[in-house]
Formats: sequence, structure tokens, C-alpha cells
Amino acid sequence: MERLQQLRAFLERQGWPYEYEEENDCGSIEFVHRGLAYHIWEYPEPERGAASNVASAGRMVDYEGDYEAEILAVLRGWKDAV
Repeated sequence: MERLQQLRAFLERQGWPYEYEEENDCGSIEFVHRGLAYHIWEYPEPERGAASNVASAGRMVDYEGDYEAEILAVLRGWKDAV
């Protein structure tokens, strides 16, 4: 099963190239935007969630619950995101 589908679809709609990998039922996305490297890394059950630096390029933040929607909200808030 492919993970992080909503996030990957968003990046594709924006035309932002990214790298996706999946291991042990956890997805990871890495992309560069405006010269900064961003990461989204899922962590496994039982504490399913994700860590990402999309809110602040220099700092990782843990997202839990509906983590994909939370990360999407941050990305949609970027000035050049549609």
C-alpha cells in the first residue's frame, strides 16, 4: 500500500519534484522548494504519525492524528501554493 497519497498528490499538482520511498509500511517524502530541503517521514504503529520540517525548515515537528491533513494545511499556507 502506498503511503502519504494526499501529500504526494498535492506536490504533483504544484509541480514540485519530490522523492518518495516506502519501507516497513512507512512513507517518506523529500523535496526542495525555493532552495530549502523539506522532509516528511512517517513513523509506524502503534504511534502512527509523521515528523516534518515544513512548518520551519530548520526544525522537525511531530504530527499525530490526521497528520497528513495537518501537514497539507501547512503546505497550503505557503505563499505560492494553490
